[in-house]
Amino acid sequence: MSVKKLVSSMSKVISLPLLGPTRESVSCAAQLISLGHVLAVPTDTVYGLACDAQNAAAVSQLYAIKGRTQDNPISICVGRIEAVEMWAEVGHLPPAILDSLLPGPVTLVFKRSGRLNPLLNPHSSKVGVRIPESKFIRDLANCSVSALALTSANTSGQTSSLEVSEFRHLWHMLGAVFDAGKLGELREQRQGSTVVDLSVPRRFSVLRPGVAYANTTKILENFGLVDAYKLREVGICDTVSQDVKHPRRQ
Repeated sequence: MSVKKLVSSMSKVISLPLLGPTRESVSCAAQLISLGHVLAVPTDTVYGLACDAQNAAAVSQLYAIKGRTQDNPISICVGRIEAVEMWAEVGHLPPAILDSLLPGPVTLVFKRSGRLNPLLNPHSSKVGVRIPESKFIRDLANCSVSALALTSANTSGQTSSLEVSEFRHLWHMLGAVFDAGKLGELREQRQGSTVVDLSVPRRFSVLRPGVAYANTTKILENFGLVDAYKLREVGICDTVSQDVKHPRRQ
């Protein structure tokens, strides 16, 4: 069945458990991404909106659907750790640190690579990178020619979504909605991924606590990285800590 007929017959909502083999659902999503569509997809935290990060028109549409200005950054998603260095500068990191953090419910912020679409976060020299603990979106990212632009499936400023019905008002603007059912029961899951800036050697800065704060900071400290906020508390400032607020007080 063609992508057009499949989406039409499913009224845009494609149930992942009922579609058949995973490769069929991933192939359908990958074709839609290649055609410039924005899709709703499940992740390991909340539902997300995804498109081809290198497609200028798709990225513009993603900002419009989200109702977000270009001053508010959008992350990218890749399917494997080896792909991170294509889009971000990670040469300063301790060996194996990415393997300890990814895949998982974390967004790691780095200085962006020169090959990343300049229209994605045009006012920032950095980019957040995700590899979710979700086979569907990882397989989709691996099937895509470039990275995926990924943000939560809700209007900017509104509550994140654990069910596709919660962002029904966005469906008409999407190429398809991939429904994996309810992603969780806990309110804390709506916090989304833990966001950590790792752009400065030997430092980390938690930008959003998210669902994996304790485990993420423990891993980073085990690799010898120092919390930039703690440095600021003792009077040591650097390029990260000057603008850092305590993550539990934001």
